[in-house]
Amino acid sequence: MITALSPGNEVGKRGGQHREFDAGAQPASEAATFPRMAALQTFLFDLDGTLIDSVRLILDSYHHTLAAHGIPPRSDDDWLRGVGTPLSVQFAEWRDDRGTLDALIATYRAYNLAHHDRMVTVYPGVAAAIEAIRAAGHRTGLVTSKNRQGALRGLTLVKLERMMDVLVCADEVTNPKPHPEPVEKALALLGADAGTTVYVGDSIHDMMSGRAAGVRTAAALWGPFGRSHLEGAAPDFWLETPADLLTLLD
Repeated sequence: MITALSPGNEVGKRGGQHREFDAGAQPASEAATFPRMAALQTFLFDLDGTLIDSVRLILDSYHHTLAAHGIPPRSDDDWLRGVGTPLSVQFAEWRDDRGTLDALIATYRAYNLAHHDRMVTVYPGVAAAIEAIRAAGHRTGLVTSKNRQGALRGLTLVKLERMMDVLVCADEVTNPKPHPEPVEKALALLGADAGTTVYVGDSIHDMMSGRAAGVRTAAALWGPFGRSHLEGAAPDFWLETPADLLTLLD
């Protein structure tokens, strides 16, 4: 079941211009709305927790990395708060002049890749929903905090790589999510209008990035986060299951 929020004031600017970004600002409580609710033409997606179920692998990779480097462990909840941001952000507190940050990232990636194909699956219904979106003539793109190599590994494993017209990955932007740059880059690559684009994601970082870029946002509740975690970001749509994506075609 999909829930669309009620109309309010127009948010952001269109045509590739975004509102001034403040990473420390709290999301507005009012729902984002758009003039006459123009029909959606472009669908952008997050990867982990939205298209592929990789969250357990991600958490295990963090736990393994800290243990391998003799760092006291963190809880799943600690790591989940940063899911949706790049590894350089998640491990930022260990940045020093001895290369610790790079070593942590290397350990994480080695473990993650070694266990990737065994632990990653596509969420049921995702492939069919995206096929239907593309069959209806809509463009699609991936906007992820993974680097391109890792993103392609996941997409290829679950046979979604040909369903994305463009990919925007963490190693291809200066400012990762929750900054609007990744979403704005996808819009530019597709020649898409922000006012007819929706960004589908599972984390608050996804919602903030999409909101700041001036697109509509849709919260994927089949991922690791529920309504209580995401409601402060005021997504335009709540999606209970991947099948609810099809109601956005109306």
